[in-house]
Amino acid sequence: MPISRADISTESGTRLINRLCKHWSHKLEVEYTDQDARIVFPDEKGTCLLHAEADKLSVSIKTLDQEALDQLEGVVESHLVRMAAKDETLEIVWEN
Repeated sequence: MPISRADISTESGTRLINRLCKHWSHKLEVEYTDQDARIVFPDEKGTCLLHAEADKLSVSIKTLDQEALDQLEGVVESHLVRMAAKDETLEIVWEN
């Protein structure tokens, strides 16, 4: 099962989790608190876990195959960038 992780330097981790989960809760299975989130993508494509700390947001994606992992990295990254404050630049480097 392919897994990819990224630790993103940000003081807005809680805000990003909140915004992202509210956005996706209309069409995906989403569970979240201020500090943690679990997002399940349809058709068994994969699961995204998020954890906010004071200075970073940790993100991990688990999928059944590498193609789905590559796709979900792009989807999660583009949505996080969109949810970030206008003056915040997120540097996301995936490790798998």
